[in-house]
Amino acid sequence: MPKRILQGTVTSDANEQTVTVLVERRFKHPLLHKTVRKSKKYRAHDEKNAFKVGDTVRIIECAPKSKTKRWEVLEA
Repeated sequence: MPKRILQGTVTSDANEQTVTVLVERRFKHPLLHKTVRKSKKYRAHDEKNAFKVGDTVRIIECAPKSKTKRWEVLEA
């Protein structure tokens, strides 16, 4: 099964080797036919602490790194 890749914005880099990424998705509501925006935060592994708040990054699924980290930063 292929690994999912998502794109989002870094909202926090306070923890060591971890960034919080806000991923927003848009879809059309099935009944109202209105565009809906939903967002979700993912915690991603950042090995070199290279990314700062406001950066746009791509994250990829990986094996669990900790209790909350299931993603790692692919690139900017």
